[in-house]
Amino acid sequence: MNGMKRSVRTRQVPIYRDAAFDLRDALTTSRAFEDDLRDPLGEGDYIYSRYGNPTVRAVAAQLAALEGASWAFLTQSGMGAIDVAVSVFQEAARPRPLLFFSEIYGGTHTYADEVLMRRRGIEVHRFLPAGDRYDLRALEALLASLRPSLLFFEAVSNPLLMVADGREVIRLAREAGCRVVVDNTFATPYLWHPLDDGADLVVHSATKYLSGHGNLLAGVVLGHDEELAAAVNSYRRLAGHLLAPDEAARLGDQLRTFTLRMERHCHNAAALARLLDEHPAVERVFFPGLPGHPTHAEAQRLFEGKGYGGMVTFDMAGENPSEKRARRDRFIEAVRENIALLPTLGNVETTLLPIEAVWGDRYPEPGLIRLSVGIEETGLLVERVRRALEITL
Repeated sequence: MNGMKRSVRTRQVPIYRDAAFDLRDALTTSRAFEDDLRDPLGEGDYIYSRYGNPTVRAVAAQLAALEGASWAFLTQSGMGAIDVAVSVFQEAARPRPLLFFSEIYGGTHTYADEVLMRRRGIEVHRFLPAGDRYDLRALEALLASLRPSLLFFEAVSNPLLMVADGREVIRLAREAGCRVVVDNTFATPYLWHPLDDGADLVVHSATKYLSGHGNLLAGVVLGHDEELAAAVNSYRRLAGHLLAPDEAARLGDQLRTFTLRMERHCHNAAALARLLDEHPAVERVFFPGLPGHPTHAEAQRLFEGKGYGGMVTFDMAGENPSEKRARRDRFIEAVRENIALLPTLGNVETTLLPIEAVWGDRYPEPGLIRLSVGIEETGLLVERVRRALEITL
């Protein structure tokens, strides 16, 4: 060894596991803290990993580019991202109610009930659909009468995959003087960019499609407004909503295949939806790509032909609840070796969830199954599901 230094050229994001960073001297320390307060998105010295970490920031920049955002902040989970996004709009001096769409993730509902209402004393209202679709005239009237400070909705509902006319929802909210947060987890940046249509903030459970492999937890908050960036950054680090650098680096690796994966998710979901829609063992299919879906027109407008997502929900046929439940259980047993029952979604492998077992009285129909369609070879996946359906007859 001659002691000569070699240059390192790498395409990987280095992992900085430092809890704190060497600031060298008092002048650098003072400047670093001043820069951090003045410009949270700036290029000043790193101080402490709860404030900012170079690995985490590099991956956040990948996500910002993917969503078409000016900035992004990573959190330790999707619920962490929701807490950050909702909390930055709360002002004790000017309390106004919050409005949530009713067809959203169950964890978000519980957060609204247990954290926002019971612990923080915030008034929260729900906007319910009219049957199988959202009545936007009713939304307009509710916004006018309630005057909420914030509207929170998901582009694609869980688990019945009702698509909101996202652009029109945002327009109505902005006209009513209401800020807008969109949970874009189901639609993903592949299908829609809510910030382009006027949303204030977008959140994702990056655990789902963005990582796509079911092996990490992460969330992200994204936006354009610099004042909101400062508010999001401040709340995130004071509340401790941050992602570890090792998890961020793994997320960054998985993001490289995001677009390819989403193309296949959408393709396979459409193929399975067609099979299910034609099979006598199935009574009804909930997939916005099918012309008969109640919000097919909304999905066409919002997603502009790019696809309809990777989720398919279907209801087993049956003369009564007992027959539906038995057929559901036979289907789950028939596919168990290849399609796991997992309480998550967006993985590269197809997974399922029996809706009655999870949602209970909210969706009590015993035959309902939600499929998170993976990226397996299409023909093989369709044949596996077809064979399982045949067993249930």
